[in-house]
Amino acid sequence: MSEPDAAKRQETAVTSDAIDSPLLEIDGLRKEFGGVVAVDGATFSVAEGSLTGLIGPNGAGKSTTFNCITGIHEPTGGRVTFDGQDITGLAPYTLANRGLVRTFQIARELSDMTVLENVMLAPGGQVGESVVRSVTPGLRGDVIRDEADVRDRAWETLEFFEIDHLAHENAGNLSGGQRKLLEMARVLMTDPEMILLDEPLAGVNPTLEEKLLERIHELRREQGLTFLLVEHDMDVIMNNCEHIIVMHQGSVLAEGDAETIKSDERVLEAYLGGDV
Repeated sequence: MSEPDAAKRQETAVTSDAIDSPLLEIDGLRKEFGGVVAVDGATFSVAEGSLTGLIGPNGAGKSTTFNCITGIHEPTGGRVTFDGQDITGLAPYTLANRGLVRTFQIARELSDMTVLENVMLAPGGQVGESVVRSVTPGLRGDVIRDEADVRDRAWETLEFFEIDHLAHENAGNLSGGQRKLLEMARVLMTDPEMILLDEPLAGVNPTLEEKLLERIHELRREQGLTFLLVEHDMDVIMNNCEHIIVMHQGSVLAEGDAETIKSDERVLEAYLGGDV
């Protein structure tokens, strides 16, 4: 990382008072697939404005937890609360309209559309075309203004992630790292309050990894966005997340700051092999 760890921690520190008033609360979350329990009573919270890490070995229940939070799966039990409202089982598009969005381990761009078109499709509530609007001058003007506003925002967002030079490239031609940046750009166009990042750095080269992390910290600092991050790179988690949640067999094993997690014998033995 280009910034000293100590400076980054000072910049992104979250007070204990903030944790007492979380933006996202997971209470006794449970998900069963037939006779298999993938998430077993997971309980944790995410402070507003924080970058919180969620770690654990393969099969610990991290991705299933993400899926239950964001409406991909309906939980078997438990409750998910976002910004003080019960959102358990709501559809992904409903959650996106409320400001809770996610990325995926494998970017889901529309490969036959350009990068710019992908980003312009992301915002909800666009006026859009219709037969009536096409023949009514006043309403047609609404469509043009709306599209112009979205296009301007899209260009600004692409510039923020430094992929504006790829705006007219088909998304399917991008590298893996560029697709991750595109996915973040699409998510940002929805005006989120919180973003769940599912292994956003997997397959990303070090230069793009640093760029993406810098953008995440900038979004927190400038816009107050909240992030929950699943990532297998322990250096990324320890150097960037002020609060870390460790899952094991569908439940929360431990949580705390990096120093607390590093010194927890259960975590060292089960996940980190004593080498952090």
